[in-house]
Amino acid sequence: MTIQRTLSIIKPDATKRNLVGKILAHIEDAGLKILGTRMLWLTENQAKEFYAVHKERPFYNELVEYMRSGPVVVTCLEGENAIEKYREVMGATNPENAADGTIRKLYAESLQCNSVHGSDAPETAQTEVSFFFNDESLFTY
Repeated sequence: MTIQRTLSIIKPDATKRNLVGKILAHIEDAGLKILGTRMLWLTENQAKEFYAVHKERPFYNELVEYMRSGPVVVTCLEGENAIEKYREVMGATNPENAADGTIRKLYAESLQCNSVHGSDAPETAQTEVSFFFNDESLFTY
């Protein structure tokens, strides 16, 4: 049994449509614990730094602009194999390929406006969680 932490971001398209509670319910129903959550409006510098891994990709500037277009909800999740489990709950990045019942199949509007982000590996999760949270701001059970 591997207990992991991972980051979830509920993106601007979902916050604008008041889907935060529904998405958090999917997360909790999957057995993941919420250790910390907050709503914020990313600054340009925060969005650029968070998505710096994509800086050389053609969609980078659009991604930064989109992530600044409204508030986001960042959440630190914990659970057994949390990274893989949350990625299953989210569904495929492209909502057209997402499995029925997943967050993206239910709520995504498009490939870019796909409602949620989740860490893809343990190293990424650690970096992403620490981008938004410190140990003092997270609860443990």
